[in-house]
Amino acid sequence: MSMILSRALGRHYAGDLSKLTTLAVANSRSSRLRHSGRKKVELASLSSSRSISGSSEMQKKAWDTQADEYKFWNREESRSGQAQMVLDMSPDSIQKEARILCLSAADDAANKPLLDKLPFGSRLLHVGSQSTDFPDELIDESPNVLFVSPSCPHARLILPLVLAKFPTIEWIHVRSAGIDFLESDELPYVGKKGIIMTNAKGQFSSSLAEYVMMACSYFAKDIPRLLKNKDSKIWDEFEIQELRGRTMGIVGYGDIGRAAAKLASVFGMKIIALRRNPEKSEFDPVCDEVLGTGRLSLQKLMSVSDYVVCSAPSTVETRGMVNADAFKASKKNQVFINLGRGPVVDEDALVEALQNGTLRGAALDVFATEPLPTDHALWDLDQVLISPHNMDRTATFMHEATEFFVNENLPRFMLGHSLLNPVDVSLGY
Repeated sequence: MSMILSRALGRHYAGDLSKLTTLAVANSRSSRLRHSGRKKVELASLSSSRSISGSSEMQKKAWDTQADEYKFWNREESRSGQAQMVLDMSPDSIQKEARILCLSAADDAANKPLLDKLPFGSRLLHVGSQSTDFPDELIDESPNVLFVSPSCPHARLILPLVLAKFPTIEWIHVRSAGIDFLESDELPYVGKKGIIMTNAKGQFSSSLAEYVMMACSYFAKDIPRLLKNKDSKIWDEFEIQELRGRTMGIVGYGDIGRAAAKLASVFGMKIIALRRNPEKSEFDPVCDEVLGTGRLSLQKLMSVSDYVVCSAPSTVETRGMVNADAFKASKKNQVFINLGRGPVVDEDALVEALQNGTLRGAALDVFATEPLPTDHALWDLDQVLISPHNMDRTATFMHEATEFFVNENLPRFMLGHSLLNPVDVSLGY
């Protein structure tokens, strides 16, 4: 037992010995593992500038990351390794073996955790990028897990073929936050077949939130002017802007949007957000106002925001959502930041808004066509900050996304528990 406990503690479980033992015993009796280790949102520490209404019971129900219905991972707030700790302490808790197929490029270095870190009771059967890469003999192995990487060429075409060849697949995990690279006419049938899909939501949010604040400061402090003056050796004193007191509008208030809101609120910015289910953020301590989706809601957000952050996923409903009408409603001197998906924005309308002075500037990390064509008008606009869809590309970002699958969701699957980051295939996120 001491060796097993040492292994569990080595996975950074923050409880004491009695908690570890109790949890293992309870799980071996098939009790449900609760998310009781997640950090609480301390409403008492809210800034006095933020008004939160309702009783403490209502606040707990609406914004409590310990609640059963809150099933999304965040690497900053979620406690890691609970399910894996149970596997270490109580191998007899395993409800099913995980037999894994990996759909990715053969040279994908981020697959390394699949090769050397899989938990007891799981096996990687094969890695391939075409349905023909997976030999027919694997059918007899009854693979039940499919791990999908964005590195797989033509994944949207290959996925239906793999699922047809291996009807025993129960769960698809996508190693990215967006699933638009898998979109096809066949994709909606995944849910109808009873196959669960999850993604890597919560892994990339903090780095993108840092990019948002950099982009805001880039324009507020007029960094281009500073760089130009330095290059010309000009001592030019000029007024800059504070971010404090400015309004940030967030189109698509998911995990990335909220991470940006958390940093912006520290800077003293007011947050107004737009999301499909505004009631989920009614008592969010970092959001001052939340709106539902729709043309009028978007126009309202655009009309009051000094900085607009677009972090919405690319779906049938969101493509072209930020269009000419939205930009016409923009507040004067607004800065537009897009880090979600390029197709959500009408780029022709964006260029026009920049050229006619409706927008002060734009910071763009994603585009409708990537790489951005060399003859695209955005390259020639001085007030546009362009990055090549790499503002979440840290040295370890994809490795960490794979480790989330190996260390968090895979143990949950094997224990028969609900999985983190469920995707509604019909909505596209």
